[in-house]
Amino acid sequence: MSENSAPFYITTAISYPNGRPHIGHAYEAIATDVMARFQRARGRDVRLVTGTDEHGLKMFQTARDQGRETIDLANEMSSYFREMYAKLNISYDNFMRTSDAAHHAASQAIWRAMEANGDLYLDRYEGWYSVRDEAFYDESELVDGEGGARLSPQRTPVEWTVEESWFFRLSNYQDRLLALYAEQPDFIRPESRRNEVMRFVEGGLKDLSVSRTSFDWGVPVPGSPGHVMYVWVDALTTYLSGLGYPDLEGDFGKFWPANIHMIGKDIVRFHTVYWPAFLMSAGLPLPKQVFGHGFLLNRGEKMSKSLGNVVDPMVLADTFGVDPLRYYLLREVSFGQDGTYSAEAIVRTANADLANSFGNLAQRSLSMIFKNLNGVLTADYASHEDDHALLSIVNDACRNLLPREFEQLAFSVGIEEWLRAVFACNQYVDTQAPWALRKTDPDRMRAVLMTLFQVVRTLAIAIRPVVPTAADTLLDQMGIGEEARDFTALNDGDWFTNLAASGFIVGQPTPLFPRLDLPEEEGEA
Repeated sequence: MSENSAPFYITTAISYPNGRPHIGHAYEAIATDVMARFQRARGRDVRLVTGTDEHGLKMFQTARDQGRETIDLANEMSSYFREMYAKLNISYDNFMRTSDAAHHAASQAIWRAMEANGDLYLDRYEGWYSVRDEAFYDESELVDGEGGARLSPQRTPVEWTVEESWFFRLSNYQDRLLALYAEQPDFIRPESRRNEVMRFVEGGLKDLSVSRTSFDWGVPVPGSPGHVMYVWVDALTTYLSGLGYPDLEGDFGKFWPANIHMIGKDIVRFHTVYWPAFLMSAGLPLPKQVFGHGFLLNRGEKMSKSLGNVVDPMVLADTFGVDPLRYYLLREVSFGQDGTYSAEAIVRTANADLANSFGNLAQRSLSMIFKNLNGVLTADYASHEDDHALLSIVNDACRNLLPREFEQLAFSVGIEEWLRAVFACNQYVDTQAPWALRKTDPDRMRAVLMTLFQVVRTLAIAIRPVVPTAADTLLDQMGIGEEARDFTALNDGDWFTNLAASGFIVGQPTPLFPRLDLPEEEGEA
């Protein structure tokens, strides 16, 4: 089986729902969805798993402070993530909740496997713990805050914790992890994250506390009453339970190991140190890649409630449209690096690229076919070298350049290649001037319009993973069946002849991307 036909498994991070989803959650979900849609369009059988990580002290304390049951809080907050995924057109296959019974069974199964391997032992934990990060920190990792307060590397509060705990023998895995990073350089991407993790592991690993007794909101440790699993053991196991583990057949047998875990850079250590060590201990294959993307900054500033610059992605989607938002985030941010956004930038990019360039190209092309040829397509026309040159540019961008970059998660580079082809098409329209040819050379006009029909279809299929609703609306108007909208269809040399022969008539097109305006008040977006 070739790599391009093998099953493909991709996950988002499993979001901690102690607050409503923010733009960072949306960014990660959109990027993951685009990759999943792209791989489906390449002909691969894809699974996209996402969900909510609902256990841990932070959720327990939040519910207690609100005077409610923790599961009630989890039910409410998890629903907001489902709503966001629905709004943003995220094509997930499974939404896992760590409070689900099936997930408890998976977590207990991997625990037993690690225990059977001799990697778990009972002891006493004394050390620094960040409730907000759900993470343990060594004294050497702490930084000074205001008034001499000790803070985590993420500058979150830490507290000294003393309790009985199960420990995982992480110290036994230092050499195996370093060998993994050396033998599989793409296991951690981008390279800057890989270098950070390697330095951390080279500094020495201490055994990890993996259970808590100070609260009971979590997965019970098998055979150890009063202990619940450390939230990161539980959360990471979602990538297995989302495929039906501990059943080793079915989806798990088909799709594991994951091709990509798509996560934020702040949780790379959990996914590239703890997670592979747990899997090694349990005797399970390791994921092929962990990609730590950057943060989204609001006008260059990190978002925080104190600054009042936290933006609800649902509001952005309602204000600017889902497809323009999806396009902007992948077009303007170099994936893997931090990026910035603003209402002005979203409007500027959406208008320039989608409304004025691609949308206008599609609208002009189909409108001229409708008005000048009564919507009739014909494959019997005399083509010119200019037509062949344009078809070559568009085919190369859509069949080769964009796919090559998307495979490497270089979304902005791939979209740039696509956009260059769009610009070439608009230049072709201006140069050929079919409105003038209507009077001077109707046969040449027909050839130009038929060429434009073909390139618009190719461009729509290529960008469909990014703007699926708009692309499908356009392909509907062009008579392209749902079964002929993937990348394999781009290699079908007979599609246009067959469509023209079918008697399909192009109707009056509707605009794909209305021009956007800035909200009247900045706070509205």
